[in-house]
Amino acid sequence: MASSVPRKSQHLYSVLVPTYNERLNIALTCYLLVNALKDYNFEIIVIDDASPDGTQDMVKELQKIYGEDQILLRPRAAKLGLGTAYVHGLKHASGDFVIIMDADLSHHPKYLPSFIRKQLETKADIVTGTRYAKGGGVHGWDLRRKLTSRGANVLAHTLLWPKVSDLTGSFRLYKKEALEKLTKVCVSKGYVFQMELIVRATRMHYHIEEVPITFVDRVYGTSKLGGTEIVQYLKGLLWLFFTT
Repeated sequence: MASSVPRKSQHLYSVLVPTYNERLNIALTCYLLVNALKDYNFEIIVIDDASPDGTQDMVKELQKIYGEDQILLRPRAAKLGLGTAYVHGLKHASGDFVIIMDADLSHHPKYLPSFIRKQLETKADIVTGTRYAKGGGVHGWDLRRKLTSRGANVLAHTLLWPKVSDLTGSFRLYKKEALEKLTKVCVSKGYVFQMELIVRATRMHYHIEEVPITFVDRVYGTSKLGGTEIVQYLKGLLWLFFTT
């Protein structure tokens, strides 16, 4: 009699989770990841930028529960930027696929099986979550924040024609070899890094698919997005327009 327990995928998925002051969120994020990916082979790589709130201590406690082979802590000495955090995590990734996501619960791990199925069905190089396709959306933002996000996305589409509906999103699955090649040509360090990755990917003719997601505003902690990041975004947008 055949077993009713599903066989785990032959692939290994490395989930990169950059953190800075996410002590209140990281435990739930890891719990949800473990449950969402229970039918797959995976590892969670936490890249912490010397958080003063005890994020690393919390991750070490989680390692006692799930194992150090399931949750890897790969810290850095200071807050060095989101782009370089992914590059650092990629160096420690053992999987043939790499998932990038936020640690603040805005990206719900429940969507990851859909990402994986989409990739297996289409053989895509990249699967990206989108708030702006049918079935996607945003929860917890006021009207001003929604208009700001939508305006930023429309402006980016007007200038860059990226062929994806959500250029400013940061919840994605990559073939590892594709992400390695992309990070070698990307030069952005902060929030623009995500946008540059997907723009470069379209220019390099990678196969990209989308999965609708609902983005949820963080419940605990404070947003890392401020005036400085918005200025960086606008500068990065113009730079990509003139260089890609």
